[in-house]
Amino acid sequence: MKGYTERQYAVLGLGIFGSTVAKTLSRYNCDVIALDSDHKCVNRMADIVTQAVQCDITDIEQLRAAGIQDCDVAILCMGNHLEESVMGLINLKELGIPYIVAKAKNKRYMQIFVELGANKVVRPEHDMGEQVAKSVLGKNIIDIVDLDSEYSIVEIPTPKQWVGKTLVELDLRRKYGINVVGIRAYLEEHLNICPDSEYRIEANDHLVVISDSNSLGRFDLLEEL
Repeated sequence: MKGYTERQYAVLGLGIFGSTVAKTLSRYNCDVIALDSDHKCVNRMADIVTQAVQCDITDIEQLRAAGIQDCDVAILCMGNHLEESVMGLINLKELGIPYIVAKAKNKRYMQIFVELGANKVVRPEHDMGEQVAKSVLGKNIIDIVDLDSEYSIVEIPTPKQWVGKTLVELDLRRKYGINVVGIRAYLEEHLNICPDSEYRIEANDHLVVISDSNSLGRFDLLEEL
């Protein structure tokens, strides 16, 4: 199996969403072909991605000329334009792209893209809206990422009563159903994955835990400990 830096990615549509996807992949040293019918969008990405091409994605020959058939992953980012997205998706399937991600405007578009063979369909506005809403359900939640419909990864500040104690002393799994998977020290981006059970928690640490998605309100109770 290829590592992510060995794969070739195509990003079709360079609006805000597509440009962000292309920039992020490039930041991780990935080989990215970025395509859009607007030359201004293409020029804006020219110095960021491996190759930026002005292209009509509904024209399979233009896609082939850009080398899309050699890509391992394609991200279709024109979710607001159904006809263009459908034609682009059909072309990507015909070109034999192994894995296709499509951006959808709404649930109906999502259903269409799935039926046409997209491996993954995303609704950025919808998904981000859900994430923001969940993040404000509990005032002690710093960040939250859904793993599936049942579990989430949640970042929380350290409750005062936990400071100076080790993870084994706190016994969080038994007492609160919380599984600590990482600790982020104060003002540090680096996350200490799978911390040692004898790690002694400091006042400004952030804990990254796996939690039942239906019990997010429990994190407000931690402040009262």
